[in-house]
Amino acid sequence: MAAEVLTIKNLNKSYGTKQVLFDINFTVAKGEVVTLLGPSGSGKSTLIRCLNGLEEFQSGTYSFEGQEVIDNKDVWRQLRQKVGMVFQSYDLFPNLTVMENILLGPTKVQKRPRQEVIVEAQALLKKVGLENYQDVYPRQLSGGQKQRIAIVRALALHPEVMLFDEVTASLDPEMVRGVLEIIKDLSQNEHMTMVIVTHEMNFAAQIADKVLFLENGHILEETAGKDFFTKPQTKRAQEFLDSMDF
Repeated sequence: MAAEVLTIKNLNKSYGTKQVLFDINFTVAKGEVVTLLGPSGSGKSTLIRCLNGLEEFQSGTYSFEGQEVIDNKDVWRQLRQKVGMVFQSYDLFPNLTVMENILLGPTKVQKRPRQEVIVEAQALLKKVGLENYQDVYPRQLSGGQKQRIAIVRALALHPEVMLFDEVTASLDPEMVRGVLEIIKDLSQNEHMTMVIVTHEMNFAAQIADKVLFLENGHILEETAGKDFFTKPQTKRAQEFLDSMDF
């Protein structure tokens, strides 16, 4: 059995007096792909942001490779080098070229040699079909190209875990497939540990080792990926799949 990388126990999250996550418990094993599914407003994005320290939680524990994560800025800064995240909004620096965007974290934060990172970045860009775009600025890129650059930027930090939060939500349908193929490759060929929030049901069915189905801040069921889409454990999950025309 693969070692646990992330362990969440009794996590509760509130915004003021409004609680949005309730007693969340789950684990993510090395090389495992966990997808967070559920209707809009169920708490999926809030939960995944808690895994990268972008949202504070009020109680519960979060452990990374067996060590409890202490709520401290320096601790989170170090952890973010191991737990990469890609958002639906790309978040590329508009005043930097593609290559400069990729180099920023590895050279400034990790203090790695610039030339070493350039060579690696060029290889990653080639892998996502953008090897000729290293000197281009984000404004000159399509949405799908920006998202692929955002993934490369995260991978350049050598993360042990990747978090993807609705990375295709703002893309035109024809651009979605290319981004999803990159994530699928990370799973099947790189055996990357991943937690993914998505509304792409066919993609989730192909890639998920485990599905967490959320509604109103609760995990209603935790099911093996191969089973969730054919025999979900709850009526609510079946209703959700029916509504998605899966």
